[in-house]
Amino acid sequence: MKKLLSFVLTLALALSTAGCGNAPSTPASESGESSSVESTGSISSSESSSDAAVPTVDRAGNDFTLPESVSTVISMAPSITQTLIDLGCKDMIVAADTNSTAMIPELADLPAFDMMAPDVEKMAAMTPDVILVSSLSMWDGSAPFQPLQDMGITFVEIPTSATIEDIYKDIEFIASVVGKGAEGEKINADLKTQLDEFAAKAASIPDSERKTVYFEIANAPSFYSTGAGTYLDEMITLIGGKNVMGDQEGWLSVTAENIAAANPDVIFTNTNYIPDAVGDLLKQEGWEKVTAVANKDVYFIDNMSSSLPNENIILALEQMGQALYPDVFTK
Repeated sequence: MKKLLSFVLTLALALSTAGCGNAPSTPASESGESSSVESTGSISSSESSSDAAVPTVDRAGNDFTLPESVSTVISMAPSITQTLIDLGCKDMIVAADTNSTAMIPELADLPAFDMMAPDVEKMAAMTPDVILVSSLSMWDGSAPFQPLQDMGITFVEIPTSATIEDIYKDIEFIASVVGKGAEGEKINADLKTQLDEFAAKAASIPDSERKTVYFEIANAPSFYSTGAGTYLDEMITLIGGKNVMGDQEGWLSVTAENIAAANPDVIFTNTNYIPDAVGDLLKQEGWEKVTAVANKDVYFIDNMSSSLPNENIILALEQMGQALYPDVFTK
């Protein structure tokens, strides 16, 4: 079921990019690591060092050997691509997945590969030093990049981050692969500072005034949402909200009846592969008495920063906080 859900959400990713030219929407994760949430609601980053040893095991637990020098990479997941750019490695990227090149204008002219069915012969001809992929490329148990590994090309797998703690670890790992340890430390330090600021503001909200939230990550043809053990659930908690699906685990398939019964105070959606996700939710049959719909508290949250689990979740948090508690999270 988990692999099937990953595939469904990957399809949502493709639809969002092709339909709107915006960021993909695919937070499904194969990672099982848990986050570390402090009592204040802030999330602590992993300790790292710019002098850390060269990694020999990737984030999926696979052994690998880096070349002595890494100067060219192929990035096969938008969240990884975005982190590489934030690390100052845009010029290292010689090719990327089709979603990355569609959503990031400065990469539009790069060779692009289907993340589910890459042209391995064309990739091999580019002789990259490293290929970085997410677990979404292996959702069905296949190994599309095995021929490249057999040729001796370095391949590293980074399961899509499930939690904010995973995001810290992934940034640290990617930075170590491309020799940008200090830059990775700075990104993590800045992220932690900003998350702590959100948590401090949320701490002022009395428990009796905390609003319930439903976060839609896919709409048509079926509803998908987020439960406990995911970075979006952590983000809702971080800004003082209560996830109505928080009593379930992971990325969820839900029904319109489930959502209506949960009666959220506020609804967020990052679905951008349909023309008017907010309008559709406000007109959803049977939801007339749902508090969020009755009060028109339904908001679109930036797809790119909410569906790509990396350092850029801050923009989504800002939008979520301002919609949920405008007096607390002022601009």
